Amino acid sequence: MRSVFITGSAGFIGFHLAQLLLKEGFRVTGYDGMTDYYEVSLKARRNAMLAQNPKFTATEAMLEDADALREAALAAKPDVIVHLAAQAGVRYSLEQPRAYIDANIVGTFNVMEVAKKLAVDHLLMASTSSVYGANTQMPFAEVDKADHPMTIYAATKKANEAMGHAYAHLHNLPTTMFRFFTVYGPWGRPDMALFKFTKGILEGRPIDIYNHGEMWRDFTYVEDLVRGIRLLIDAPPVRPESADDIAPGDTLSPVAPHRTVNIGNSDKVRLLDFVDAIEAATGVEAKRNFMDIQPGDVPATWANADLLQTLTGYRPETNIREGVQAFVDWYRDYYKV
Repeated sequence: MRSVFITGSAGFIGFHLAQLLLKEGFRVTGYDGMTDYYEVSLKARRNAMLAQNPKFTATEAMLEDADALREAALAAKPDVIVHLAAQAGVRYSLEQPRAYIDANIVGTFNVMEVAKKLAVDHLLMASTSSVYGANTQMPFAEVDKADHPMTIYAATKKANEAMGHAYAHLHNLPTTMFRFFTVYGPWGRPDMALFKFTKGILEGRPIDIYNHGEMWRDFTYVEDLVRGIRLLIDAPPVRPESADDIAPGDTLSPVAPHRTVNIGNSDKVRLLDFVDAIEAATGVEAKRNFMDIQPGDVPATWANADLLQTLTGYRPETNIREGVQAFVDWYRDYYKV
């Protein structure tokens, strides 16, 4: 039985990935700090659902606790590590930047040390579309420059990509970095727009719409995202013999078994159309409070997902209205509204 170690297993994405892998017969070991960045009860419920499967075990500890992380991983003896745990949130990084250094830099270093010690078959680590920063050439392709991050969150994720490359090169550690594009869906985070908009609309409160709605996002349904991760598990990068062996558009390093891959829906949706979809799903008209763009926000994201399709034969495609309806149905059921 193949074994996967998932950091952030009680988080939004980690929960969905663990569910998928358990369904496919993997043994899954979770590791989560259960931090109070958002309501811990939501994380506890996700964790309890996973714990119903006898092939799932979990440790509650912080990424920064190198000894606890090492002990949990060595006991699990995983074939693959998927590192999803992080201090998330672009806006929160303006208020609490140190939390991002501790979790995303120190914590990721600890994960890479464990992966090196275990010599895992494949280390997969989460990055973000935010690394594209000030880049305005769209759709964003992995070979495009990502040298101008707009927030400390994006900067820590860009640093993770560079750290991952160094470890892949030095220790021949197959490493895939995947860049997420605005993930949404059932069991989503309360700090994200879909959750806040749905809550506000159903409670009859105004919702804050930044940049007066003139923003575009490549919304990626969470089940599509984790399917992409699952397929990438079976596509570990191999150090090429020469640069001539790297196909055009591939981000495979010429000196390391390291690759960066976008996972996005390859479609940009206007924020106002997103709000329209929530109104349609809830049956309630939103009270719209238009505001200026926030510091660190970018007007648009849009993924080129060609490399993902080349590597796995898969491309996310869930329609925004279908995905939003699934979230609203979950929200109404979970909160009994």
